[in-house]
Amino acid sequence: MKRFIQTLLVVSFFISASANAELDKSELKKVLMESMPSLVVEEKNISSSEIKGLYEVMVGANIYYVSVDGRYLIQGRMFDLVDKKDLTEEKLAVAKAAMINAVPLEEMIIFKAPMQKYVINIFTDIDCGYCRKLHSEIDQYMAEGITVRYLFFPRAGKGSDSYKKAISVWCADDRAAALTAAKSGTTPPPEKTCDNTVDKQMALGDELGVRGTPMMISPKGYVYPGYMPAKQLVEALSQE
Repeated sequence: MKRFIQTLLVVSFFISASANAELDKSELKKVLMESMPSLVVEEKNISSSEIKGLYEVMVGANIYYVSVDGRYLIQGRMFDLVDKKDLTEEKLAVAKAAMINAVPLEEMIIFKAPMQKYVINIFTDIDCGYCRKLHSEIDQYMAEGITVRYLFFPRAGKGSDSYKKAISVWCADDRAAALTAAKSGTTPPPEKTCDNTVDKQMALGDELGVRGTPMMISPKGYVYPGYMPAKQLVEALSQE
């Protein structure tokens, strides 16, 4: 709990504004965008937080807490110590759910469970060891009723061998079979290219805070980083 409180109190940025002057949402948006031009803030995503004197600002899949005078910005998590809830995580899950559920099914490589009970979206890298381990057990996930929806996130970045393999898999006649072969160590034809969604998926991964692979996101927006055996994942999904 000490670490939680320390995180909550970390002040990440100083924003110039008139001291002690309470700003309305439009004024706060202006201050934020003037101080941090790269930050895209929409007025509809600014709201009062559970703590008096702090605005809550949603930017993509991130939440910031800003003092009502626009001077201080806190980057961290807010906890309700009475109800023992991570208030920030609950709201982030809603935002992440909206983003991941907006991806058209035809832009994913899907391994559908015969008797589907759950769905999990997985950002994957063909050359990632734990991604390969997870995929080697794909039949176990499907047997547990988990439909797996893959999105590409080659960690080495655009232009890397992993990136080229992702494009080649996407451009294959049978994407699922090509992905399975690639994750088994078969190198897909590097010259095979077509219109693809790899860059779009990587950009979405960046927005959602993907830092490593595999990274799993449920349709409810909850994140499960790293490899997780099928039965363990079922237990986690059943408790959402």
